[in-house]
Amino acid sequence: MWTSPSVSLLLFVSLFHGCRNFVCPRICRCFSNAIRCNNITQGAAPVMDHRDRRLFLYHLSLQTISSHSFEGLKGVQRMSISNTGIAVFPDVTSISSLESEFVLDICDNIFLLEIPTNAFTGMSKEYVTMNLYNNGIRKIHEHAFNGTKIDKLVLKNNRNLRVIHKDAFTGATGPGVLDVSATALTKLPSQGLESVLVLFAQSAYTLKSLPPLQGLWSLREAHLTYNSHCCALLNWNTHRDLPINPVWNNSSTACIERDPAGSRVQPVIGGSTDTSLLTGVPYFSEGDLLAEDESYEDVNFHYPELDLCQTTRTLVCTPEADAFNPCEDIAGFSFLRVAIWFINLLAITGNLTVLLVFFSSRNKLTVPRFLMCNLALADLCIGVYLLMIATVDLRTRGSYSQHAIEWQTGPGCSAAGFLSVFGGELSVYTLSTITLERWHTITNAMQVERHLVLMQAAGIMAVGWLICLGMGILPLIGVSSYTKVSMCLPMDIETPLAQAFVIIILLLNVGAFLVVCVCYVLIYLAVKNPDLPRRSADTRIAQRMAVLIFTDFLCMAPISFFAISAAFKFPLITVTNSKILLVLFFPINSCANPFLYAIFTKAFRKDAYKLMSTIGCCRNKAAHTERK
Repeated sequence: MWTSPSVSLLLFVSLFHGCRNFVCPRICRCFSNAIRCNNITQGAAPVMDHRDRRLFLYHLSLQTISSHSFEGLKGVQRMSISNTGIAVFPDVTSISSLESEFVLDICDNIFLLEIPTNAFTGMSKEYVTMNLYNNGIRKIHEHAFNGTKIDKLVLKNNRNLRVIHKDAFTGATGPGVLDVSATALTKLPSQGLESVLVLFAQSAYTLKSLPPLQGLWSLREAHLTYNSHCCALLNWNTHRDLPINPVWNNSSTACIERDPAGSRVQPVIGGSTDTSLLTGVPYFSEGDLLAEDESYEDVNFHYPELDLCQTTRTLVCTPEADAFNPCEDIAGFSFLRVAIWFINLLAITGNLTVLLVFFSSRNKLTVPRFLMCNLALADLCIGVYLLMIATVDLRTRGSYSQHAIEWQTGPGCSAAGFLSVFGGELSVYTLSTITLERWHTITNAMQVERHLVLMQAAGIMAVGWLICLGMGILPLIGVSSYTKVSMCLPMDIETPLAQAFVIIILLLNVGAFLVVCVCYVLIYLAVKNPDLPRRSADTRIAQRMAVLIFTDFLCMAPISFFAISAAFKFPLITVTNSKILLVLFFPINSCANPFLYAIFTKAFRKDAYKLMSTIGCCRNKAAHTERK
């Protein structure tokens, strides 16, 4: 490493091993294993002009830049260290720049993994812009920006950046603009962001929650990844309290003046021009900072005009809420919040009761009992799905937007979505199987050998389980998605495959409804045919099931109608209003089926009394039903 301070008049060289494109700046002295750019080498330059105020170090092969390499570069306005092999953050603390708009570019250094503590202390006493994008940075340590005044900090495209320590900005002023787009951050620091006016966090898909909003009290503009975060910020903005006597709220003494070139906004306070705003951060235009850096043209910063004469603080945020994610709680309406609890508890209680009685019964397992058990299990899945939705809605009431992404992209929403699709489709499949079995049994009443046996029913239901499991799993592996809406249903139709998946499910449900309708018309005709032998039990079962199953599918008709129109990208109802259908119609079968198909039947009551008699209850009832 280079440590001697005596070199001052060495000849210009460009001898870095393996870096033929590197050109040693005029104010530096370069060697095969070191570089020296200090006040001595700067003063030794034969002629000084405006180019020497910008120090560009590109394509260095050095793995480290030794301490004091940049000592005393007081006249440098911009330093750029790009596309190098450095693995240790360069020591820039001894620059001591006197420039009021010092810009530090450390970019495209893929081996640079960390920003250490006190990395910029002493670099400049004035406000600085730090472009630290496209590096391999993974972590920013505590007090990393201690002792600096930061106008703008760009950490964009550090795709491995996962941690910014909560005390990283402790001891620093600013930043006024913070860009963490296209990083792997899971959270922002909970403190130190009070000065941020403009926040960029686009394509930051792992940043699923915002820091405490009161820590962003200066925020005026945000460009984020998820629209629900904008919902949270905009809702908070309408209620956030203004500090006592803020500078932007004093219309008699604080107004805006634009310099003659129109390049920046400057507040005039008490008749003097002050380059500090809100927290002392100078507010520069994009042209001031990026005009001479062609490598950074892809960053499209837009700075709002901060009108200090305004009495209210506006907040601009993108992306805005869309049709799939309106700014509202999961339930949306108060009466739905009550209804969803009533329906899910009814569905869970009813179906668990059916399963408990059937599995504990000593009676022979028949085909109808077997199919009823499958139906109860399917409807129980819907009840559990609703319970999960209702629980999250209760926990996030009034603040769902702040938790939306964590919920919708988390395992809980995926599990709930799987249960909704699997349970719903298995219920439809089982109801169709029950209908076909009844039709087949009644039309072949005298041919017992042609009746469906338990093994055949088990095989049919095994096929149904495989189909329904596949339908539930496909959104988990990228065919459609459960993350599109707060109700965790597969409403993603962005790709042709996802659209086809949703349409196929809906058409299968409509097809099942038509099959049931046709079967029960045939059953009705068969029962009414005087030429065919009939059993009174079959007739009663057929009549009851005809009414109940037809009613079940009739409840699904409005959902299917609006869902198919939406699947073809012609929505006739909003997501907000569709929640009424999803809560009141979609699960109504799941809470009604156990009562209408099992609990209200004599056979079920007989089994229930027997079960209760084993624990000392209802023994007389059990004995009475046994004698019948």
